[in-house]
Amino acid sequence: MPYQNIFDTHAHYASSRFDNGREELLKNILPENGIRYIMLAGVELPDCCQSAELARKYDYVYCSAGIHPSHIQNLPDDWLEQLRELAKYPKCKAVGEIGLDYYRGKADAEMQKHFLISQILLAKELDLPVIFHFRDATGDAVQILKQYQPKGVLHCFNGSAETARELLSIPNLYFSFSGVITYANVRKPLEALRILPPERILIETDSPYLAPEPFRNRRCDSTMIALTAEKAAEIRQIPVQDFITIYCENACRIFHI
Repeated sequence: MPYQNIFDTHAHYASSRFDNGREELLKNILPENGIRYIMLAGVELPDCCQSAELARKYDYVYCSAGIHPSHIQNLPDDWLEQLRELAKYPKCKAVGEIGLDYYRGKADAEMQKHFLISQILLAKELDLPVIFHFRDATGDAVQILKQYQPKGVLHCFNGSAETARELLSIPNLYFSFSGVITYANVRKPLEALRILPPERILIETDSPYLAPEPFRNRRCDSTMIALTAEKAAEIRQIPVQDFITIYCENACRIFHI
């Protein structure tokens, strides 16, 4: 890979899909391919603990702590206190991945909103940014973001340019784009990417998910972020390494690295 100083701002290397080859990737392959930083997004308590262990093992790996909306059932009574303790680890740089996911319906929408708001307040208490996951929940997401004004990252932003403009009014809210922007017939996130100010843009892999073309439906890893960077740089009409440098600086700023 010809690029350097790459920050994969959202990945899941604690996933069992990396049980085969995780150490070789993190120890050798990724650093040799220009990956300078990785942010591991937590989705449930055991996963957050495993991500923290990986951050302890590899200098360039950081982590977050949060409960994804798909994992809010059957939590222990002290789940928020456990998150608070996990978030005190010096390499834990965010609360997340948290949010709203109505893809399978809205039966538990109020419960999702409760867990989301509780974790936003925790992030504010600890002065940490939030990594947000919103899927098929734009209306409620915008309302909550405007009300609580958190600092953080909209992971895998697939919203419209209109939604992006509306959310730009929230200071220190960043928009992160994944390999989805390389897919055929994708329109909305490309339009958003075109109009956002450069200092508010990030990219990510969401490894092991959302591999960019031509690797779609395969296990994604951070080396593939180069393809997303190339597409984003094309949309922004700037050299690829210049784009990578800008968004790496953005990520270091929001995550205080």
